[in-house]
Amino acid sequence: MKVLKVLFGCYATIIFSLSLLIVFPAYFLIFTLSGKKNAACYAHNLSRLWALFLFRCFFIRYEVRNTHYIHPEQCYVFAANHKSMLDIPLFARACSNTFRFLSKEELARIPLLGYVIRRLYITVKRSDRKDRQRSIEVMKKTIDEGISVFLCPEGTRNITDAPLMPFKDGAFRLAIATQTPLAVLTVVNSDKLLSPKSPIALMPGKIIAEWSEPISTKGMTEADVESLKNKTATLMLEVLQKIS
Repeated sequence: MKVLKVLFGCYATIIFSLSLLIVFPAYFLIFTLSGKKNAACYAHNLSRLWALFLFRCFFIRYEVRNTHYIHPEQCYVFAANHKSMLDIPLFARACSNTFRFLSKEELARIPLLGYVIRRLYITVKRSDRKDRQRSIEVMKKTIDEGISVFLCPEGTRNITDAPLMPFKDGAFRLAIATQTPLAVLTVVNSDKLLSPKSPIALMPGKIIAEWSEPISTKGMTEADVESLKNKTATLMLEVLQKIS
């Protein structure tokens, strides 16, 4: 079974690489010819189509629940759990709202894909305090421009056996500082199809993602960061326990 997973993972890697060669010129034209906000919108729509193509090729089905909670014209701070690389295309499929990911700076070094990440994502060098502060300012400016921001509060993929890793403060401080609703997405089963411990061992199957009702941050202050963090963790754990 493990050998079959690895073989299927190799097939998926080839499909991903070939598809990147196809979509890269489209991203390049978008970033070259479009204004900043339009470019973000067009690129997000392209990412959603690319994600759909990949899931079809990987024989992965997905179900996104409670999409009615997410208003397509509203700006949000999105927060989601993260256990697999499959989460990234799933995030793109989860809603039509234009958003920018917060991504680790190392991904921007990947050939071709790094070009897209540098222009579509907000990158951060996590070990550099000044760069972390810079990324916060960029995220605030992004929200001021009416574009949502998508973060994984765990800070990285969860490779532990715990359902969630401890949350960082960033997503919650951002939502409170900008008085932007916090929309929580919980992903279930992605790690069973593509484990964070064996990133090439892929198998077909189904992923479920469920939106919780967005949390209003109107009137919240810095003193509310911890309670907002705890409420988000509680929402995610409830969904994980319900579906798992």
